[in-house]
Amino acid sequence: MNRLYTVQEVSEILSVGYRKVLDLIALGKLSAFKIGIKYLIAPHELEKFLQSCKTKSFWQKVSK
Repeated sequence: MNRLYTVQEVSEILSVGYRKVLDLIALGKLSAFKIGIKYLIAPHELEKFLQSCKTKSFWQKVSK
């Protein structure tokens, strides 16, 4: 089984606050398992979230 991240670990990886990670979970933007009172995040779910946040360069030419 893959290792699961805690909310605290994800907040450190993303350099955001603990509450921000909980908000992302509550909004459905980051999937997590709820075990008792704890949320645990699978590495592939974190990767999926990061991919969804990708943006294109502002300076990249737009094809017409």
